[in-house]
Amino acid sequence: MAKEHYYQVTVRWTGNRGTGTSSYTAYDRNGEMLADGKPTMPLSADPAFRGDATRWNPEELLLASASACHKLWYLHLCADAGIVVEDYEDAAEGTMVEGARGRFTQITLKPRVTLRDPADADRARELHHQAHEACYVANSLNFPVNCEPTFA
Repeated sequence: MAKEHYYQVTVRWTGNRGTGTSSYTAYDRNGEMLADGKPTMPLSADPAFRGDATRWNPEELLLASASACHKLWYLHLCADAGIVVEDYEDAAEGTMVEGARGRFTQITLKPRVTLRDPADADRARELHHQAHEACYVANSLNFPVNCEPTFA
Protein backbone atom coordinates (compact mmCIF):
# COMPACT_ATOMS: atom_id res chain seq x y z
CA MET A 1 0.00 0.00 0.00
CA ALA A 2 1.29 3.46 -0.91
CA LYS A 3 2.20 5.78 1.91
CA GLU A 4 0.05 8.93 2.01
CA HIS A 5 1.11 12.38 3.16
CA TYR A 6 -1.31 15.15 4.03
CA TYR A 7 -0.63 18.88 3.65
CA GLN A 8 -2.65 21.86 4.78
CA VAL A 9 -2.24 25.57 4.18
CA THR A 10 -4.58 28.49 4.64
CA VAL A 11 -4.86 31.08 1.88
CA ARG A 12 -6.57 34.26 3.00
CA TRP A 13 -7.68 37.17 0.83
CA THR A 14 -6.68 40.54 2.32
CA GLY A 15 -7.61 42.80 -0.60
CA ASN A 16 -11.04 44.11 0.41
CA ARG A 17 -10.81 47.91 0.06
CA GLY A 18 -14.20 48.32 1.76
CA THR A 19 -16.62 47.40 -1.00
CA GLY A 20 -15.57 43.79 -1.56
CA THR A 21 -15.84 42.57 -5.12
CA SER A 22 -18.43 45.16 -6.14
CA SER A 23 -16.51 45.54 -9.43
CA TYR A 24 -13.43 44.07 -11.08
CA THR A 25 -11.36 47.14 -10.14
CA ALA A 26 -12.79 47.59 -6.63
CA TYR A 27 -10.52 45.12 -4.86
CA ASP A 28 -6.86 44.20 -4.50
CA ARG A 29 -5.65 40.72 -5.36
CA ASN A 30 -3.53 40.56 -2.21
CA GLY A 31 -3.63 37.73 0.25
CA GLU A 32 -1.42 35.58 2.38
CA MET A 33 -0.57 31.94 2.83
CA LEU A 34 -0.30 30.58 6.34
CA ALA A 35 0.75 27.25 7.81
CA ASP A 36 1.35 26.28 11.41
CA GLY A 37 4.85 27.13 12.58
CA LYS A 38 5.88 28.92 9.38
CA PRO A 39 6.22 32.57 8.40
CA THR A 40 3.29 34.10 6.55
CA MET A 41 3.87 34.39 2.81
CA PRO A 42 2.45 37.45 1.00
CA LEU A 43 0.44 36.53 -2.10
CA SER A 44 -1.12 38.37 -5.00
CA ALA A 45 -1.87 37.91 -8.67
CA ASP A 46 0.60 38.41 -11.47
CA PRO A 47 0.78 42.15 -12.28
CA ALA A 48 -0.77 41.32 -15.69
CA PHE A 49 -3.91 40.44 -13.70
CA ARG A 50 -3.92 43.53 -11.45
CA GLY A 51 -1.62 41.97 -8.86
CA ASP A 52 1.18 43.33 -6.70
CA ALA A 53 4.59 42.57 -8.21
CA THR A 54 6.22 42.57 -4.76
CA ARG A 55 4.21 39.51 -3.67
CA TRP A 56 4.36 35.89 -4.78
CA ASN A 57 1.78 34.88 -7.38
CA PRO A 58 0.35 31.39 -8.04
CA GLU A 59 2.34 30.97 -11.24
CA GLU A 60 5.64 31.65 -9.46
CA LEU A 61 4.65 29.26 -6.67
CA LEU A 62 3.95 26.48 -9.17
CA LEU A 63 7.31 27.06 -10.83
CA ALA A 64 9.08 27.17 -7.46
CA SER A 65 7.38 23.94 -6.37
CA ALA A 66 8.59 22.07 -9.45
CA SER A 67 12.10 23.47 -9.04
CA ALA A 68 12.33 22.76 -5.30
CA CYS A 69 11.02 19.20 -5.64
CA HIS A 70 13.55 18.41 -8.38
CA LYS A 71 16.36 19.95 -6.31
CA LEU A 72 15.51 17.89 -3.23
CA TRP A 73 15.37 14.63 -5.19
CA TYR A 74 18.57 15.48 -7.03
CA LEU A 75 20.53 16.22 -3.86
CA HIS A 76 19.21 13.00 -2.31
CA LEU A 77 20.27 10.92 -5.31
CA CYS A 78 23.70 12.56 -5.43
CA ALA A 79 24.26 11.89 -1.74
CA ASP A 80 23.27 8.24 -2.23
CA ALA A 81 25.64 7.98 -5.22
CA GLY A 82 28.57 9.52 -3.35
CA ILE A 83 28.58 12.62 -5.54
CA VAL A 84 29.30 15.76 -3.54
CA VAL A 85 27.30 18.80 -4.64
CA GLU A 86 28.76 22.01 -3.24
CA ASP A 87 26.31 24.48 -4.78
CA TYR A 88 22.99 24.31 -6.61
CA GLU A 89 20.98 27.14 -8.11
CA ASP A 90 18.07 26.80 -10.51
CA ALA A 91 16.96 29.62 -12.80
CA ALA A 92 13.66 27.90 -13.64
CA GLU A 93 11.36 29.26 -16.34
CA GLY A 94 7.76 28.53 -17.20
CA THR A 95 5.36 29.45 -19.97
CA MET A 96 1.66 30.04 -19.40
CA VAL A 97 -0.88 30.88 -22.08
CA GLU A 98 -4.18 32.66 -21.58
CA GLY A 99 -7.34 31.54 -23.26
CA ALA A 100 -10.70 30.01 -22.48
CA ARG A 101 -8.77 27.67 -20.17
CA GLY A 102 -5.45 29.29 -19.39
CA ARG A 103 -2.69 26.86 -18.60
CA PHE A 104 1.01 26.27 -18.31
CA THR A 105 2.47 24.71 -21.45
CA GLN A 106 5.91 23.88 -20.10
CA ILE A 107 8.50 24.43 -17.39
CA THR A 108 12.24 24.33 -17.95
CA LEU A 109 14.50 23.81 -14.97
CA LYS A 110 18.00 25.21 -15.46
CA PRO A 111 20.02 24.03 -12.48
CA ARG A 112 23.64 25.15 -12.25
CA VAL A 113 25.47 22.61 -10.13
CA THR A 114 28.93 22.84 -8.62
CA LEU A 115 30.46 19.46 -7.90
CA ARG A 116 33.42 18.81 -5.62
CA ASP A 117 34.86 16.48 -8.28
CA PRO A 118 34.27 17.60 -11.89
CA ALA A 119 34.93 14.02 -12.99
CA ASP A 120 31.48 13.17 -11.56
CA ALA A 121 29.71 15.37 -14.12
CA ASP A 122 28.48 12.57 -16.42
CA ARG A 123 26.97 10.56 -13.58
CA ALA A 124 25.63 13.76 -11.98
CA ARG A 125 23.90 14.65 -15.26
CA GLU A 126 22.24 11.20 -15.37
CA LEU A 127 20.92 11.73 -11.85
CA HIS A 128 18.92 14.74 -13.08
CA HIS A 129 16.89 12.31 -15.20
CA GLN A 130 16.28 10.07 -12.17
CA ALA A 131 15.33 13.09 -10.04
CA HIS A 132 12.82 14.12 -12.69
CA GLU A 133 11.27 10.65 -12.70
CA ALA A 134 10.98 10.70 -8.90
CA CYS A 135 9.74 14.29 -8.47
CA TYR A 136 6.24 14.26 -6.98
CA VAL A 137 5.38 17.69 -8.33
CA ALA A 138 6.53 17.00 -11.91
CA ASN A 139 4.63 13.70 -11.82
CA SER A 140 1.47 15.62 -10.88
CA LEU A 141 1.60 18.09 -13.78
CA ASN A 142 -0.04 17.62 -17.17
CA PHE A 143 2.58 19.46 -19.21
CA PRO A 144 6.31 18.91 -19.88
CA VAL A 145 8.87 19.71 -17.24
CA ASN A 146 12.27 19.87 -18.94
CA CYS A 147 15.67 19.95 -17.29
CA GLU A 148 18.77 21.62 -18.75
CA PRO A 149 21.53 21.27 -16.15
CA THR A 150 24.94 22.87 -16.37
CA PHE A 151 27.95 22.16 -14.20
CA ALA A 152 30.41 24.69 -12.85
